Amino acid sequence: MARKSPDKNQLHELLYQALETEAGGIKIYETAISCAVNSDLREEWEEYLDQTKNHHRILLGVFEALELNPETMTAGREVVSHIGNSLVQAMELAKSAGDPDAAQLVAGECVVHAETKDHMNWELIGLIAEKTSGPAGEVLKRAYEEVEKEEDHHLYHTKGWTRELWIDSLGLPAVLPPPEEIKNVETAIGASRAEQSREDHLRGKRRH
Repeated sequence: MARKSPDKNQLHELLYQALETEAGGIKIYETAISCAVNSDLREEWEEYLDQTKNHHRILLGVFEALELNPETMTAGREVVSHIGNSLVQAMELAKSAGDPDAAQLVAGECVVHAETKDHMNWELIGLIAEKTSGPAGEVLKRAYEEVEKEEDHHLYHTKGWTRELWIDSLGLPAVLPPPEEIKNVETAIGASRAEQSREDHLRGKRRH
């Protein structure tokens, strides 16, 4: 069976959406940081903001190598932009309500929403890199290898933070920093195991 090549137009659409996701991610992290009450979480998000700026630069390099115009706006890219702006507005709305802890929770959820899309973009870029031969495949592969581990970190760690902050807000024992942070999780399996280890961490805290 002949090897099927990825659809070139749809690959470009994915890259346009990925670039917009990173651009929106910068605004989302800047707003989320302003909502952070927990100093460890704020520090985490500041690191993610710097990494997101770098991911944006890496993608601009991909666009240059593939001779794509980074200003091109597609219907899908407009949707990504709209969602990103809506997440920023949601955090600003939460901040204006005057409850910092509640705004921090909203910020965590907004980051998880954004990073879910971002993570999927890079998974697809990695898949396309494997299926694309020649210089284009090499460009995509290098970009993917630079970014993917950090994207895993952004998604799984923020999910852990948001879960534990919610548990804390409910008046139940929480693991802060979350198990994902303690175990330096970088995979979906690792994230699942970290969440399952919550009770072990809580028992360890009670013993101390």
